[in-house]
Amino acid sequence: MNLFDLTGRTALVTGSSMGIGRALAHGLADAGARIVMNARDADRLEEAAADLRNRGATVDTLAFDVTDAEAVQAAVNAYEDTRPIDILINNAGMQHRGPLEDFDVSAFDRLMRTNVNSAFYVGQSVAKHMIPRGEGRIINIASVQSALARPGIAPYTASKGAITNLTKGMATDWARHGLNCNAIAPGYFDTPLNAALVADPAFSDWLEKRTPAGRWGKVEELVGAAIFLSAPASTFVNGQTIFVDGGITASL
Repeated sequence: MNLFDLTGRTALVTGSSMGIGRALAHGLADAGARIVMNARDADRLEEAAADLRNRGATVDTLAFDVTDAEAVQAAVNAYEDTRPIDILINNAGMQHRGPLEDFDVSAFDRLMRTNVNSAFYVGQSVAKHMIPRGEGRIINIASVQSALARPGIAPYTASKGAITNLTKGMATDWARHGLNCNAIAPGYFDTPLNAALVADPAFSDWLEKRTPAGRWGKVEELVGAAIFLSAPASTFVNGQTIFVDGGITASL
């Protein structure tokens, strides 16, 4: 199935030492890609990279803070001196819960820098190399909260709505240069970011009733969409957000 073959391609996955990013790194490696794993914590990053290498994958690491524009640019430029980055998955993100009327201003700023600014910083740095080559894939990780809201996470909802529209903007500006820019919007997945909710029986009961599929998602179930958007199968797909959510956005 050459339409889904990533052999010979190099994929940078931000925030890939755990959770969704780590699962996507594993999935793209299984499809043949060389993986560049990123995180701030160098020790945790090396542990994750070693695990993936033990499965036979070719893995490089870039430890940098995605919220630091200068560090992002330096890391991307240095890596591009050795080989091209063909695929970028902007996965790094955070959550902070609290009533909007009491939400700490510094927490809001930190959340927006992590969830939105980082996608711009890394996306722009990588795109500057992709554009002269006339091709490249950028996949931003949005959320079911790009379309829906629930109490206590208004800033997170705002950040993921921004990611969806940033994705449209990237496609609008960069499609003419051969770049495909899309997003994946996960529903409720069992990840470290959702650990508090997974551990809450009342929330899990609500979620299972609210989601047509009747359960939490498994991070491996995001891999297919990521491979599709990274591979030749999606050459005319641009500016789209694919919801992988067990049907939650389709049902009242």
